[in-house]
Amino acid sequence: MIFEDNTDKNASSGLEVGWHDIQWADCHSQVRKLQARIVKATQEGKRRKVKSLQWLLTHSFSGKAIAVKKVTENTGKNCHRQLHARV
Repeated sequence: MIFEDNTDKNASSGLEVGWHDIQWADCHSQVRKLQARIVKATQEGKRRKVKSLQWLLTHSFSGKAIAVKKVTENTGKNCHRQLHARV
């Protein structure tokens, strides 16, 4: 049997991006544009379009990066209750 070494293969784009290498202004811009499109589709009553745009936002690199940044850089002052829930 032949086994392949799959240690450097993953399901991502294959490009590693450092936290400080992310273009945050571009990420915020892309997320804002998607959110505006979601609002517009909601106002027009296009539910299928809203659902597809929401999926796109939640699966996009920009959306994920901004979400992680908000959670990791939160000082706790206005943090959501679930993050500080007692177990």
